[in-house]
Amino acid sequence: MIPEFLEKFRAQIEKYRLETVRIFAHPNKNGQKLNLRQSKFLGQPYIPQSHSYPTCSDGTPMIMLAQINFSEIPKLDDYPQSGILQFFVHPTNWYNMEKKDYKIIFHELDNEEPLSDFSFLTDKLYKESPIYCEHTLIFNKETEFGGCEDFRFQIDFDGLDYFDFQETLPKEQQEQMDNLFYVIGHKIGGYAYFTQSDPRAYNKESKQDVLLLQIDTDDEIMFGDCGVANIFINIDDLKNRKFENAYFNWDCH
Repeated sequence: MIPEFLEKFRAQIEKYRLETVRIFAHPNKNGQKLNLRQSKFLGQPYIPQSHSYPTCSDGTPMIMLAQINFSEIPKLDDYPQSGILQFFVHPTNWYNMEKKDYKIIFHELDNEEPLSDFSFLTDKLYKESPIYCEHTLIFNKETEFGGCEDFRFQIDFDGLDYFDFQETLPKEQQEQMDNLFYVIGHKIGGYAYFTQSDPRAYNKESKQDVLLLQIDTDDEIMFGDCGVANIFINIDDLKNRKFENAYFNWDCH
């Protein structure tokens, strides 16, 4: 997996070995609606009848961008093995990244019947959604060796950083480096990708925050100008299943 021309740096690279769950998102353009408890991008959420549907401060229903049922994904250390994670946003102000404009919710699964009437979720609410249609999600566990945009990535390439070292290489090897260290795409855990910079690098209180979910630009997904969205959580909060302080970040070109 590590290209031969990087063999001299193997000891450094191996220190960054981290498991991730890659998400393959398939648009359901035929109008198919997935089961309420099923993992999905967009679509109708699992809401226990004892809970209220998430709303904005003015009472407008939020829209759900992502739902992850952890019982459907491969086991990932420190991450739940059951329960449902949901990411809701304001239908028009989702890009503000202010806590009042999004909600990150975790449901411990039980036998409670879910809400089934979502007639209040009109098409108008989804007109400005960065995800254009419901997606079926397929999961695959993979290994990463660092992300060149992640603030933790500090491999010394003979005195050069990633980008300066890459410029000394022929095009084929540059592409091999990108394939190894540009951690783009939809995923749970692992290293985060950014089009601008890692916000955790500028806040000492965020140094222990890990990637909970990444949603990237795709055929039927677009955050701004080919941007990427990330949800982060403190590692101790993740281990203790405390999701109230998880937070949303996105950037674009």
